[in-house]
Amino acid sequence: MSPTVRLQEMIRVIRSARTQGEERGVIQRECAAIRAQFRQADNGGRSHNLAKLLYVHMLGYPAHFGQMECVRLIASPRYNEKRVGYLGAMMLLDEKQDASLLITNSIKNDLSHSSQYVQSLALCTLACMGSAEMCRDLAPEIDRLLCASNSYIKKKAALCAVHIVRKVPELGELFTPAARSLLSEKNHGVLHGAVVLITELCERNPETLVQFRKAVPELVQIMKGLVMSGYSPEHNVAGISDPFLQVRILRLLRILGRNNDAASDAMNDLLAQVATNTDSSKTAGSAVLYETVLTVMDIKSESGLRVLAVNILGRFLLNNDRNIRYISMTSLQKIVMTDHNAVQRHRGTIVDCLKDQDASVKRRALELSLALVSAVNIRSMMKELLLFLSSCPPELKSQAACGIFNAAERYAPSQRWHIDTILHVLTTAGGDVRDETVPNLIQLITTASELHSYTVHKLYRALVTDISQVACWCIGEYGDLLLRGECDETEPVQVTEDDVLDALETVLQSHMSSPATRGFALTATMKLSTRITDNVDRIRSIVSIYGSCIDVELQQRAVEYNALFKKYDHMRAAVLERMPVIDKNSPDHTNGETAGATIKEIEPTKLKQGEFMRVQEPANQVCDLLDLLSGSEEPSPVQGSAAAGPASNTASSASGDLLDLLGGLELTPLAPAPAVTVYEKNGVTLNLHCDGQTDTGLTVTLTASNSTDADMSSFTLQAAVPKSVQLQMKAPSGDFLPARGTAKVTQIVLLNNPSKVNLKMRVRLSYTTQGTPFQDTVQIDSFPSPSPACH
Repeated sequence: MSPTVRLQEMIRVIRSARTQGEERGVIQRECAAIRAQFRQADNGGRSHNLAKLLYVHMLGYPAHFGQMECVRLIASPRYNEKRVGYLGAMMLLDEKQDASLLITNSIKNDLSHSSQYVQSLALCTLACMGSAEMCRDLAPEIDRLLCASNSYIKKKAALCAVHIVRKVPELGELFTPAARSLLSEKNHGVLHGAVVLITELCERNPETLVQFRKAVPELVQIMKGLVMSGYSPEHNVAGISDPFLQVRILRLLRILGRNNDAASDAMNDLLAQVATNTDSSKTAGSAVLYETVLTVMDIKSESGLRVLAVNILGRFLLNNDRNIRYISMTSLQKIVMTDHNAVQRHRGTIVDCLKDQDASVKRRALELSLALVSAVNIRSMMKELLLFLSSCPPELKSQAACGIFNAAERYAPSQRWHIDTILHVLTTAGGDVRDETVPNLIQLITTASELHSYTVHKLYRALVTDISQVACWCIGEYGDLLLRGECDETEPVQVTEDDVLDALETVLQSHMSSPATRGFALTATMKLSTRITDNVDRIRSIVSIYGSCIDVELQQRAVEYNALFKKYDHMRAAVLERMPVIDKNSPDHTNGETAGATIKEIEPTKLKQGEFMRVQEPANQVCDLLDLLSGSEEPSPVQGSAAAGPASNTASSASGDLLDLLGGLELTPLAPAPAVTVYEKNGVTLNLHCDGQTDTGLTVTLTASNSTDADMSSFTLQAAVPKSVQLQMKAPSGDFLPARGTAKVTQIVLLNNPSKVNLKMRVRLSYTTQGTPFQDTVQIDSFPSPSPACH
């Protein structure tokens, strides 16, 4: 049977099909005819039919029935049939197909063929779909061809050897001598293949890396020849002599010079020569310069050379191509911590990139600008960042606000400037800031005692904006300073008690206020009852209204405040007095840590005179025991701060007799569960501690922190245990790890071990820092035992 139509005719008919169904009909008819001709023993058009079938495969239709025909054509002595057969094998076969094993012998025979083109077909097929078994069988043949006299064959054999090394890394030692000898070749194709092969060998075997460090002078000479050579039409690309080979050599030099002084010194002069003599006006020159910069930053290069590399990246920032600007800022962000002063010289250009229209360039410029903030330039940089925050896209507001908060906390020149900056951010992007911003600002305000009047006046003006929570808190705490109308730092606001209560009522009644904001406003209203004199009855009526509120939290607050007005009115002044200054390092202040972070052990502190210390539960139990044994009365709760000292003395003296009876028994607090560091790498530390152990269950808490200078996002923890152990992971406290360990992420894992097997757990960490995703795994073979219940 002769072929139905020629390949070109079939392509024309398929393309002219008006519907998908019509196209399927044409292809089904052609596939049926091709199957019929494959069944014939003597078929002169086999290559023609297989070529049509490969086109059908490219369109996405099944063509697996042509696999055996590929094997037959590869064994054919005719070159045109062998060529189509090898092409079909590369497209229709892979290492998972059993049919691929049938062509191993044919490939071995063709590797010894007299024609270089037949050898080339076999090399390309092996490099494309060779399995591990095929690679082991044919590796000696490839090593033999690497030493052939034909450059055409040697360059293809080198790339085939790269595939073999990737499939079977232990075969790399077989190709090491031949790869070294290829560096003496003059043909650029052979050199390119040799450099790729050496790079693969060095990345997979440290011993091979040491051997090839001796070849650094040869690579330097090859690279110098490319840089200083004249015009060569065969290799010239946009005025650059073979930029592809130059990029490959620079990548190999980067691997060889990493953490090695001798190799780095041997290539310093070359890198300076490439950096100064390469034209960056064309894309090819920019590619060579970019690889040069990466090499300079990765090896132990001289300080002057590193400054030159940073200046090259600075020139890239002025390029009209956004892709070049993007990779320039990505590279600068990686080196800003080590070469901060050199990057600072390009601060103006980086800040200008904040105005770029491309979202990706804006994000990189924002990250780099935040990294450049220092104590010297904090005012000028913050002015630019606040200007950017007012006009940046919504998806960048949260990141910009968080970065500004961190920079202001780290480098604020004064407390007033710090407060003004945070208030500006809250006004501009109040809905995009993180939850811990409010308590952090409250802590800052309490510590700046001389700015209380200034802050309450400023926040009263901003009460109608997005900073209602902080404004309500500040008015509740320092409302008396607001009503006095005295402020030296800013123009005071002349308001009455009714004006202040009207503002708070507006927040309480607004449908835009969140439940948390209403809670702040209600508490502020209640606190004003001890700071004003004429409107206490109005405050009482406001509070009583919310005693039947549908929101449970707000209702509970209102009921408790109503009780203060009625049953405990004598305690109201003491309960609602001003909050003491919040210690930034106190255990209750998270300073940016998300909920669920590990709580540090509370250290004993001395009581100030007139300060009331809440009696802990163990002490209450002691008092109950004292009542039973001695008949003494338990000390009543202290009302007000004035009586705090005598009450404490009474409690201590009452409990002294019992302690004497029991032989000086001392009550010690529970010791925290021992924590163990199970992972510490790239600035990420993962601690594990156990608590809540039962016969078959164990509660494990994983705490992660970030000690680097860059924030980490998308942080996740995944855990796996043996099949006989049941695992339940609670929701993590967050997925963002700020720089310098200012916050932590905790993950609680519940383990149920009914079979009581030895517990093992594998934890996978995933996170993104500076735009680069990272992933690592840690094996935990032993768990610390929880602390005993008492001592």
